[in-house]
Amino acid sequence: MLFFTEPDITYMAISDWPKSERPREKLLTKGAATLSDAELLAIFLRTGVVGKSAVDLARELIKNFGSLASLCAASQSTFCQIPGLGAAKYTQLQAVMEMARRALNDELKNGDALHSPEAVRNFLRLTLNHKEHEVFIAIFLDARNRTIAIEEMFNGTLTQASVYPREVVKRALFHNAAAIIFAHNHPSGVAEPSETDKILTESLMKALALVDVKVLDHFIVGNRTAMSFAENGLI
Repeated sequence: MLFFTEPDITYMAISDWPKSERPREKLLTKGAATLSDAELLAIFLRTGVVGKSAVDLARELIKNFGSLASLCAASQSTFCQIPGLGAAKYTQLQAVMEMARRALNDELKNGDALHSPEAVRNFLRLTLNHKEHEVFIAIFLDARNRTIAIEEMFNGTLTQASVYPREVVKRALFHNAAAIIFAHNHPSGVAEPSETDKILTESLMKALALVDVKVLDHFIVGNRTAMSFAENGLI
């Protein structure tokens, strides 16, 4: 259950702040990267509620949800219960998240996956971080490591997904892929590979090697992070 404080009747409206401290002006003069999570969320919210500025509301929302990522991943019913939010804000947030996913997807399709590891990470985090069950994704690449297709291959329970190497090989051949990047999420939030994850990755590598398809990496997505098998010497 989320708890929110009573309105502060002494609060100062953002319009009364010095211009250099207002989120919108700060973004325009210094860039979006200089803003805090609360300031970015405040720009999205646009207005606060009685007794709270948009920044005050944003800070409280992030505190109560635990993180900006958790807020963005909240269900519609949970999101819309919060004073100051609602269906309109929820649809706007989902549109923003989907635009971000599509922009990163385009970046992957138009570039070299190996030379844009952060784009891969960010896409996977946006795609998988909010999932309540394990989801296994395959990114199919051509000989120049450009993305051919991204497919959600398998869905599982809260703790595991059943992955069938034969089906992965079939899809790789269908796309005429030269390489693959795998990814799946851990709903627990812990981005650490289990022994099962390691065994699965090895099985997939062996099966795909028979058809001359290379496994470049396997990412595990947890809370606000994505662990790479390749970077940790596991591939």
